[in-house]
Order: sequence, then C-alpha cells, then structure tokens
Amino acid sequence: MEKIIDEKLQGQNLVLEQKAGNTKKLFIESYGCAMNFSDSEVVASILANEGYNTTQILEEADLVLVNTCSIRDKAEQTVRKRLEKYNAVKRINPGMKVGVLGCMAERLKSQFLEEEKIVDMVIGPDAYKDLPNLLKEVEEGRDAINVILSKDETYGDIAPVRLNSNGVTAFVSITRGCDNMCTFCVVPFTRGRERSREPHSIMDEIANLWSRGYKEVTLLGQNVDSYLWYGGGLKKDYVKASEMQKATAVDFAQLLAMAAEAFPKMRIRFSTSNPQDMHESVLHVIARYKNVCDYIHLPVQSGSTRILNEMNRQHTREEYIALIDKIKAIIPNCSISQDMIIGFPTETEEDHKDTLSLMEHVKFDFGYMYAYSERPGTLAARKMEDDVPEETKKRRLQEVVDMQQKLSWERTGRFKGQVVEVLIEKDSKKSNLDWSGRSAHNTMVVFPKGDYKAGDFVNVLITDFTSATLIGEAIGYSDMN
Repeated sequence: MEKIIDEKLQGQNLVLEQKAGNTKKLFIESYGCAMNFSDSEVVASILANEGYNTTQILEEADLVLVNTCSIRDKAEQTVRKRLEKYNAVKRINPGMKVGVLGCMAERLKSQFLEEEKIVDMVIGPDAYKDLPNLLKEVEEGRDAINVILSKDETYGDIAPVRLNSNGVTAFVSITRGCDNMCTFCVVPFTRGRERSREPHSIMDEIANLWSRGYKEVTLLGQNVDSYLWYGGGLKKDYVKASEMQKATAVDFAQLLAMAAEAFPKMRIRFSTSNPQDMHESVLHVIARYKNVCDYIHLPVQSGSTRILNEMNRQHTREEYIALIDKIKAIIPNCSISQDMIIGFPTETEEDHKDTLSLMEHVKFDFGYMYAYSERPGTLAARKMEDDVPEETKKRRLQEVVDMQQKLSWERTGRFKGQVVEVLIEKDSKKSNLDWSGRSAHNTMVVFPKGDYKAGDFVNVLITDFTSATLIGEAIGYSDMN
C-alpha cells in the first residue's frame, strides 16, 4: 500500500514557471500518493514541450488533467466530484478538454470514456510519453486512450519540472510498479510490474536539483528497498542476468550510499519501504551517513499474523518486531511511521488487540490509519466478504488513532530540551514571522525567522511541542550549510 500524501496536499493544483512561446494553458491536479505528484511533474514537462504552460485558474485552461488514486474509495469519490466540476466549466467553455491520468484511469478506462462520457482522454501511469499523440486524437474529435502497462518505462530520460515547488525539497523516482500482490491493493494492477531506474540517471537528476539550490531529495517508489539495477530488465528476471551484470548490480543500499557520498550537503530521504525487503545493509547506510535521515516509513498494515497472512503480506508480526528491534539497535534514535488498515475481512477483537499491542511495542512516531474499503479487482474483493461491520471498523479505527496520538506525544516530547537540525522549507502556517521545516526525524519544527532564509540548515533548541510539531529557538547554522 502506498503512503498517502499529506491531506494538505490533496488536490493541490500544481503550477510550473512559464515557458516563453507557449500559448496554451494546462490545469493539473493530483490526488493520492507521492508517486502521483512526481508523475504530474513528468506530465507537465512533456506538455511544456507541446505548447502548454500551467495555470491556477481552471476557467482559462485549454486542457484539464487530474492525476488519480485508486487506493481508497474516498480518493476515487473526491476525483469524481472534481470531474463534475470540470465538466460544469466545460459546458461554458466547450473548447476545453478533460483527461484522467494515473491509477483510476487504468482501472475505470471504459467507464469514463464510454459509459459516463465525462472525459476526452484516459492515460495510464506508463503512457505519459504518448500524450502528444493522444492530444492529436482529441483535437480530431476522437476519444483517446492509452492504459498499456510497460515492463521497462521509468521516465528516467525525462527531466521532471518542479511543480508548485518550495525550491528546497523534491521527489526523485527510483522505481515504478510493484510485484507484491497484497490482497487489498490495486497498485500491481494499475502500475504494473516492478522495475528499477538506471542509477546514473538518478544521480544526474539529483545533481541538477543541487545545482538549482535544492537541499533535500526523497527517493521514491512503491517499494524502494527492492530497488535493483543490473543493466535492465525486471527484478524477477535477475536470475537470468549474466555474471557481469550481477557483479556490477546496484541495490538500494548501494544507491543510497552513492547519493549520500556524491551530495554530502544534501539531505536524503526515501519512501516507501516494505518489511520483507528491508535489508540490514540499508540500516548501516543510514547510520553511517549524517545526510541520510534517521526516519523510515515502514507499513505494517496489521499487528496480527493471521490477518497479515490473509493480506498476503510477506512478513509476520514476529518478523516485523524483529526488524524494528534491529532498526533501533543500529539507529538508536530512528523515527518510524506506519500504514495501518483497520477492519480487514475476518478481523476479530483479538486481531485488533494484536495491532494495539504491536503499536505499543514499536512506539511509532506517527502513522496513516484507515478503515478497510474494498477495492474492485483485488483478490480481497473477489474472494473475501467485507464482513466487519462499519460501526466496528469506526470504533477500532478510533482506538488505533487514539493510541497513535498518545505515542506521537511521547515520541515528539523526547526532543524537548534537545537541539535538532532543521531544514527551513517555508513560512509557518500560523505566522509569517516564523519558519517551518523538518528535522532529520521528519518532525515539523517551527521557530522565529531571525535572519535565516528558506533552504538554510539551522540548529534549533526545542522548548515546547505538540503531538506533531516541535517549537523552539534557532541557535545558529548547522554544519550542513
């Protein structure tokens, strides 16, 4: 399951600096995970070369695109409401074209184009390079569709534009697709087989960001820990690789170390990890390099081994706990966050108690917690009855949220009286007299501006906290500047 992007970013209209000579306007919104936001940057880059500049004003757009998420029903319903809005505007501006990108596009292709007729074009996650051809189809009055999944497309040859950027942090995609067939998840069906991007193209993209003043990158993929480059092909074809390919292969720990060494003044994060694929070598890289953040997002989904088996997760409760204990031994102050699905089919009160007790053992810093919603096309939807009553789901979810709130207070509070290094990202939401930025542990920190500027690494003495935010006073620049 992909980590859903922070709620404040949901539906964010992404704006690109204007390209001279472009005469058409693109309005693009993204929903769901970080990969969707990264994909929108690829799309905007492709369309910038087709004469489109982005706009924040829906009504003036020639082309409206929404990059969609299928991981939860709520996300799909939100997108449908936005499509209703787009079509209301289109009735006033008939020349406007509307397209759906991403996971919903792949899953609901015929429904969008044929049954509901609410879009002009449908583009799957691996078909963005075909956008120029699809636009010609639309301009000639035909519906346009390409949802073919690729075994090798990584968009490694496209320099993404940075949309609505703070100029400080950026996503860099390193893998696409997923080979894990979790029974609740649509990603393998909407994004295809897992494939890794050529490492030098990743280093080149980070170098470009560094040259433009960016100070932090997040290496991004559905499952970054299974990254493996050996000269091409899918991860599962590695057994067929030549001895030379195997000898020169690059795994995720090596890629992470390459980035850390090549850009010692740039912070490196990554997301998302999968418990069965996280190797101890990655933990030692995090511990070795100061610029690799002491933070791991490690979805668990349930604290019950029985439910994990029903989900086809490739780890047990005991294995997950053993991995957590290893993380804490190698990176003693590491922050860890979770994904949790509550009320999966057949979940009992005992299973639920197992989840709560696992949370207490791990002491997650924060998490993403959702009640189970059946996703059409998944094995769970085809083979399992959604038999946990909604009221029970809501009650159990609230208990999990309450537990996480308690743990978050404890985990954030451990920094009071300590000095943490903060990368300044933007103005605080509550006051333009304060900066906000994140610590290496992925905790938001707020402090008075002083003479500092966005992009500075600053040491901040923490004087107060909430469950999600540290509050303090800057005491000087860090040695990362």
